[in-house]
Amino acid sequence: MKPEFSGLPQLLLQKDQSIPAAWHFGPGAGVVLLVPDADRNAIRSTPWAEFLEQRLSAYPDTDNPVFLSSPTGERTAVAFVPDHLDGFKALTQARKVIGPLISERLEQINVISLLGDALSTNAMAEALVAAAHAALFQLPRITDKPAESTDLKAISFFGDFDKADFQYAEATAEGNNLARWLTHLPGNYLTPGIYRDFAESLASQEGWQAEFYDRDQLEELGAGAFLSVVQASPNRDAGILHLQYRPTGAEGKPLALVGKGICFDTGGSNLKVGGGMLGMHGDMQGSAVALGTLLAVTRLKFDQPVDCWLALAENHIGSRAVKCNDVVTALNGTTIELINTDAEGRMVLADTLALVSRGKPRAIIDYATLTGGVVAALGQRMAGAITNRRQWVEPIIQAGERCGERVWPFPYEDDYDEDLKSKAADTLQCRTEGAGDHIYAARLLGRFVDKDIGWVHVDMASSGTHKGGLAHIPTDLQGFGVRFGVEWLKTVANE
Repeated sequence: MKPEFSGLPQLLLQKDQSIPAAWHFGPGAGVVLLVPDADRNAIRSTPWAEFLEQRLSAYPDTDNPVFLSSPTGERTAVAFVPDHLDGFKALTQARKVIGPLISERLEQINVISLLGDALSTNAMAEALVAAAHAALFQLPRITDKPAESTDLKAISFFGDFDKADFQYAEATAEGNNLARWLTHLPGNYLTPGIYRDFAESLASQEGWQAEFYDRDQLEELGAGAFLSVVQASPNRDAGILHLQYRPTGAEGKPLALVGKGICFDTGGSNLKVGGGMLGMHGDMQGSAVALGTLLAVTRLKFDQPVDCWLALAENHIGSRAVKCNDVVTALNGTTIELINTDAEGRMVLADTLALVSRGKPRAIIDYATLTGGVVAALGQRMAGAITNRRQWVEPIIQAGERCGERVWPFPYEDDYDEDLKSKAADTLQCRTEGAGDHIYAARLLGRFVDKDIGWVHVDMASSGTHKGGLAHIPTDLQGFGVRFGVEWLKTVANE
């Protein structure tokens, strides 16, 4: 049986300026009450004042939502919202509020704001919508059992929610759902060929142009780095898929999204051992996030042209597999001495970035679950980033903070290249030992980006999964990067 991507769950969103005098919403309804953390006495202005004061006195210092049944029977979550709310904290609080209410199988949730700060009010509204769509969306399961149904049909907002951007919340939610859905699919349900068919079908639906560089074309182009990864593959379905979003009236060079799409990674001749191969069907998460970002900007009717490049491949073991110390020639003529065939991501990205650079885009952002080094440096709560534009370091941090998907930059200094010197080729693929592999990987990739093109490399290995969920996402699998990608494209477009 073939899972089908369902996009966004059906959810009616309603805004109402006036807060009802009597808070009684009937059976099947719940309430989210947004209370300023700095002024918890604001509850005294509500119809439930005495009740709330009594019940909340047991939680004088908690930052977590308090769940209770209201005087009129509604299941209620009281959320204490801090001043100067940033994106990550708003999304995290929204997940903690909305998830338990959805599990109560409510049909409607009513959000009432006592916040005096319009920015916090609207940020929480958008976060609640994003968290609701993430919680309602069901990841694919290969089973003949019917999917679990949810009862939530509508969320109503009472208060000053006029400037809440639900279009942005829903567009990025759909992109995130797509990224999680693709990444969750088992490897035999998302081979490079199946992935290509799905993406081209989606392109047809969305009005994107599509072009696929197959192995024959990549051989003609001399893309030896990419081809070294797929050399042992039993199927010739690998390649680079180029999608183009062109809004009416848009002119100039496009912005480019690039994603690592390794649909399964055995490690090649440096075969993964023990449990190392578990979860390696998710090594295409970077490409899924790039595709999800393209879907989100399409939904937002972004007014700039955007290209999306997906490097689709599998890294197999076999008699034709490349070996350590082999030398391959990349698309731009750079020769690379292979050190570890399990560092395949930087090889497929190298030729993809070289191909992208030929089109002279305004800027490039690539996504990849690339290195364990970034996990060692950051843990699993934010992604790492490296850019060839020093002036972008602080804007990258700020973009992550605004959208709630936090990204932290690392250095991009040329003296690191001294450690990648090869006696047999222009460069080593990676170091033979030592720390900082995420930085060395970026230094290698930077060889394939034209110096006139601003480039951001996002190493998502530190943000692809987080046990128990993170920000607004309730599943271990995060789909991290869609919101950041949209925010970064907007940032660059406005430069």
